[in-house]
Amino acid sequence: MNMLSERVVPTRQRILHQQYRQAPDEAWIRDHARTVSGDTSDPFHGEVEPANNAGHCWAYGIHRAVGGDHDAPNPGDLLTSALAACLHSTIGMVSQWLEMELADLAVDVSAEADVRGSLRVDASVPVGFQRMHVSVTGRVVSGGNDAASLKTLAGSAEACCVVMQTLKRGTDVRSEWHLS
Repeated sequence: MNMLSERVVPTRQRILHQQYRQAPDEAWIRDHARTVSGDTSDPFHGEVEPANNAGHCWAYGIHRAVGGDHDAPNPGDLLTSALAACLHSTIGMVSQWLEMELADLAVDVSAEADVRGSLRVDASVPVGFQRMHVSVTGRVVSGGNDAASLKTLAGSAEACCVVMQTLKRGTDVRSEWHLS
């Protein structure tokens, strides 16, 4: 199936554009994941279950830089995976709107953190990733591979990528604790 010839994305999204203009409250979505209760004596391993994929769990492990075994994807791997997946999909959707056909699209994301902050070795070091790098490679098969078209594709994809914009802008995270 040639997605470009069918232009599935504009067809589906035009309907959503109209719906959300008429009823903005319907545009709100909620994604959710939860950890699955496991062996609490092993803080270096666990499972997370995405709500939209109920019953399917992803194992995770903690990075060796903070004492883990690094024998499964760690939370940083999951975060960079989320950004890679979101940007890859967004590029594909935007390219259909721009009537560009892509091939060999790949999004590679890396993140770097100085873990001294997380381990409370140095209070001046912030906890979290200090740098992230995204590399997008691929080919435009048809529809414009001139500099202006490529700049429009890149700018539009980055502007519409929910995970990228959340990371760049930051977001209000509130926590509730119910321990007894």
